[in-house]
Amino acid sequence: MQAIQISEPVPASALKSVTLPTPQPVAGHDVVQVKAFGVNESEVTSRKGESDGDFHYPRVLGIEGVGVISATAPDSPYQVGQQVAMMMGGLGRAIDGTYAEYCLVPHTAMIPLKTNLDWSLVGALPEMLQTAYGSLHVGLNLQAGESVLVRGGSSTVGLMSIALGKMLGATVFATTRKPAKVAKLKALGAARVLIDDGKLAAQLPAGVDKALELVGTTTLFDTFATVRAGGRVCFTGGLAGGWEIDHFSPFMIPSGKTLTSYAGEARDLPAELFDRVLKAVAAHELEVPVAKVYHGLEQVGEAQTNLESGHFVGKHVVVLAN
Repeated sequence: MQAIQISEPVPASALKSVTLPTPQPVAGHDVVQVKAFGVNESEVTSRKGESDGDFHYPRVLGIEGVGVISATAPDSPYQVGQQVAMMMGGLGRAIDGTYAEYCLVPHTAMIPLKTNLDWSLVGALPEMLQTAYGSLHVGLNLQAGESVLVRGGSSTVGLMSIALGKMLGATVFATTRKPAKVAKLKALGAARVLIDDGKLAAQLPAGVDKALELVGTTTLFDTFATVRAGGRVCFTGGLAGGWEIDHFSPFMIPSGKTLTSYAGEARDLPAELFDRVLKAVAAHELEVPVAKVYHGLEQVGEAQTNLESGHFVGKHVVVLAN
């Protein structure tokens, strides 16, 4: 099979396919024929050699994808030919990932699918849908009728959180630093888009019930100021690079408000919810935020370059012609 494997830090232009043995099923893992995969910031980080200790060379990159089961282990709950999404579970970091024609995937990192949608749409969903749903449901326990602020709304997880929050019956407020992105956020379901100047509380005097923090610890306490008494903030991302709080004290958390976080796995995304989203997309009730579609492993370098540029809104998706 063909795959993108790296053995050292490389520029995006060096992401070239090589020939590797096609994986075979082992206990707890099935082989998936990869149909499409999204390109993520964490894969850029790994390509640069900046990942945490669970990443080792040589490695096939790719933390997510969609495809069809091609070979099963004896203990598999799946069948050959079944559509699946795959995400996290060590893919692309501790084990070889989805930048390949075939991938050996843990059963715990797969979700069954059944859809006629184009792979370019389905391939955009797994990681950003899992993170968005986990943040809104597990992290914030968001309920229909509540208001939620998505800080970092033009990120892929932010975009999906806007669309999913609206689908779940919440009133969604979102932020972006670039006025040119406002229309896109509104089109996905944001009731109001705020230009992030670092002081959002002044723009939301009535406050919100809950808030999703995707920018980082640098804006966390300003985000807290937008949440009403009894509200909750979920820390999920550090788009601005802030992941830690120096000299943290619990007294930093405003009285009467709750701070939580989200960093989950495929098990947090119910197959029923994935199916509901796919049906909503098919019925044109929910838009998948795709920035650009690429064809073949030879275009992975271009996809990573475009992702790093910050000039696009939405997910970069690579479709494999297999």
